[in-house]
Amino acid sequence: MKKEKRKVVVGLIGKTNTGKTTFFNAATLGAAEVSTYPFTTKEPNYGTAHVVTLCVCREFNVQDNPRNSKCIDGWRHIPIELIDLPGLIKGAWAGKGLGNQFLSVASQSDALLHVVDASGSVDEEGRLAEPGTGDPLADYYDIEEELIMWFIKLLERSEDRIIKGLKKGLELPAAMEEVFRGVKVTAQDIKRALEATGLDKKDFENWTPSDDRKFATALREISKPTIVVANKMDLDTAPENFRRLRDNLVDKIVVPCSAEAELILRRAEQRGLIKYVPGEEKFEIINESALTDKQKWALEIIRRKVLDEYMRTGVQFALNVAVFKLLKMSAVYPVYDVKKLSDHKGNILPDVYLMPEGATVEDLAREIHSDLAKGILYAVDARTGLRLPASYKLKDRDVLSIVSGRKKT
Repeated sequence: MKKEKRKVVVGLIGKTNTGKTTFFNAATLGAAEVSTYPFTTKEPNYGTAHVVTLCVCREFNVQDNPRNSKCIDGWRHIPIELIDLPGLIKGAWAGKGLGNQFLSVASQSDALLHVVDASGSVDEEGRLAEPGTGDPLADYYDIEEELIMWFIKLLERSEDRIIKGLKKGLELPAAMEEVFRGVKVTAQDIKRALEATGLDKKDFENWTPSDDRKFATALREISKPTIVVANKMDLDTAPENFRRLRDNLVDKIVVPCSAEAELILRRAEQRGLIKYVPGEEKFEIINESALTDKQKWALEIIRRKVLDEYMRTGVQFALNVAVFKLLKMSAVYPVYDVKKLSDHKGNILPDVYLMPEGATVEDLAREIHSDLAKGILYAVDARTGLRLPASYKLKDRDVLSIVSGRKKT
């Protein structure tokens, strides 16, 4: 029985009015409500976005016909799930605002994009303010504190359960995994956080509140890797704040972004007014006479203030960095026929799978079909013809055929 392919999930977090929903609409071509009052997003929005990587079709000099993704001018667009979460305010971890709902949805994400208003147009409570009067760096730290407090709360209310697991003979990572599994935290994440903080050498029953915070901070970072998206870079007050964010958050990737510019370009491309591929550094006007004066002005502003300054709108770049750099996913192409690079029906390079770092041929087989991994024998590398063992660790751009006692794909 074939299983549905698991999608990578990226969540958008941040205060209200920072442009999360505009980013979501730009990435998914959705139509989620955008407004200027706090908590417009009362329910999470779910949509399909794409990450983009160089397709192997050019290397093999074939014309592909993808099924689970798209190939545009030699670039493979691979679907992921994007979640636009309700905005946060101080005290969200304790249920203030829409905090509980936000945190429960954030737990579904593999990586997070923390959207801040680089123009400083949002006050401390998430209300729109005069550009330059808000502090995006303070906003960033406010939201980070909420996430850390969320992890601390999960830990503290489950201490008895963890201790009970330890008394049954479980190692600490395994005992904690029972508590954190529901928020997409693995035993390996927990082990890394314990080692990073030195708490792997301390008896859990003797942890102090300071230890809880140290561990929660490390676990939050390891299990929910995050990029900072400095949005509204098209506004004059944004460049200075972007520099502050970049200079202060030295251990973070800070991406300059104009979600509104991306949304305008994608809508214009959708209507056939321009030629534009998400993530590219330029667009081409197809029929200038079809544009209104206002549309011409908007496109010129985007060209001058966004693309000429930052080479891209930042939306596609942020998604790509989250999946390929933070999560270290590899794009792997399983085929049936290694000579024709096709599936059973003759489709060339039909599917691509995003596989996590360290994933093996056996993991890929399990992802493709529930029975395939049970009888797995080996895989064949399409480039070299070599047999690869089931334990072979997949690399980005691998093209291979899995041979099983039950099936071959």
